[in-house]
Amino acid sequence: MNEPAARQAAERAVRDSYGRLLAILSARTHDIAASEDALADAFARALERWPVDGIPAQPDAWLLSVARHRKLDAWRHTRVQDAATQSLMLLAGEVDEGTTDGAAVPDERLRLLFVCAHPAIDAAARAPLMLQTVLGLDAARMAGAFLTAPATLGQRLVRAKARIRAAGIPFEYPQARDLPQRLQDVLDGIYAAYGTGWDDVDGADALPCGLTAEAIDLCRILCSLMPDEPEPLGLLALMLFCEARTAARRNDAGAYVPLDQQDITRWNHELLAQAEHHLRLACAMQSLGAYQLEAAIQSAHCERRAGAPVPPETLVALYEGLLALRPSVGAQVSRACALANARGPETGLRALDAIAANEVTNYQPFWAARAHLLAAGGARAAARQAYDRAIGLSASAVVRAYLHAMSDRL
Repeated sequence: MNEPAARQAAERAVRDSYGRLLAILSARTHDIAASEDALADAFARALERWPVDGIPAQPDAWLLSVARHRKLDAWRHTRVQDAATQSLMLLAGEVDEGTTDGAAVPDERLRLLFVCAHPAIDAAARAPLMLQTVLGLDAARMAGAFLTAPATLGQRLVRAKARIRAAGIPFEYPQARDLPQRLQDVLDGIYAAYGTGWDDVDGADALPCGLTAEAIDLCRILCSLMPDEPEPLGLLALMLFCEARTAARRNDAGAYVPLDQQDITRWNHELLAQAEHHLRLACAMQSLGAYQLEAAIQSAHCERRAGAPVPPETLVALYEGLLALRPSVGAQVSRACALANARGPETGLRALDAIAANEVTNYQPFWAARAHLLAAGGARAAARQAYDRAIGLSASAVVRAYLHAMSDRL
């Protein structure tokens, strides 16, 4: 077996199974940080042994077995003898029996998501902790999504993992009475995963290949587990609306294409139909939520495929409803753009100016929107300055190229 093939197999196992393996390793011990170290050792061992021994028939099971034994060896070395160690010893003996019958590695991703949503964990750390532990993302990739510096986010994650270990937070699905408290955080984590996989981030890790598909998969599972909850359906619809337009987001040359200029023949109409179906199911439950409103906004954006675009004022009303339910900087910027489409660029600029300056200092969509509206209003010099700010804040090379082109036209 040559080294490139072995490396590709190991990377594929990381991409496809990181969250499941980490959840299984952490389930009995409650020590996510130690489980991450053991899993990293297992991947290093795979890169060393697979070129010599060949790729195992069940790569996931091989990695899980090695990681468990590495974790056990570390604890033996430090002579830690507690209930968690005893549990791990039992698990180390069970792993071969559990993987010789060809069964797939159990999917524990949702369980770990609910663990990360425990109320004892700092609220600001819950969603990024989900992305790191379940999907293996690094702080550099996640930081932009949470409007914080990578170093700050990294510190939050370290504290959150220490809290899980010290408090012995149980790795189990919450009681029915606890679902409303944790469900929102789980949904936010899944959507953050989808958004993180939406664009390439310069200098970040290479793990998120297929990240959007994994987020959708997790949401489908959540919908099946909680069929009477409307917001998981709303989130699933929202992601499917966005995913249906993936092929149209780049032209044949690979350049970025904004939504209003996309070729609708490149949209996936099967996914759009699925999105509409899930949105209708959610609405039928008559319990309005923010993700349902966001899905309705995306549905409105897609209506031009039927030759009947939604009136601009309707989009303004949808964004105002979203802000009433769940205020956010992103929703405020989007409402400003909707107002500009409905009532002119000056109205949109006033709405942008009404947002607190400290909240948008490093928020790229704000500066891109401001540049566009300033250009539309004829303020070319100010528009160029805003474009420069947006370009400097953009993490995607193709988006920077698009913004450069828009600025050059001025």
